[in-house]
Amino acid sequence: MKIKPIQDHPQAPVQMDGAKDAKIRMLIGPDDKAPTFHMRHFEVAPGGHTPYHEHPYEHEILILKGTGTAKTQEGDRPFKAGDVIFVPPSVMHGFINTSTAPVEFICLIPAPGTCK
Repeated sequence: MKIKPIQDHPQAPVQMDGAKDAKIRMLIGPDDKAPTFHMRHFEVAPGGHTPYHEHPYEHEILILKGTGTAKTQEGDRPFKAGDVIFVPPSVMHGFINTSTAPVEFICLIPAPGTCK
């Protein structure tokens, strides 16, 4: 079992094209030998955003702090702390911080090789 504060996990800039002022921490992942899910923590600075992108797997997201906009194919959708977001596979999405404080969220994804 692993118990470790979020702040004790290394934080790095999001390296995908289209990201701006977004950072990521791998909370549970390959180093933990997690076989099914990986848990990540994102922090997006005011005015920052994750890339607008898609991939063949789903996301489950819990907004911890802040407010912003989820960019989707159906249009922009506002979100706030306490909201839960489901992004189905192969759906374009991105998250924009529209506030003056950081946005923080937890994101779950399937471990590589577990998608069918």
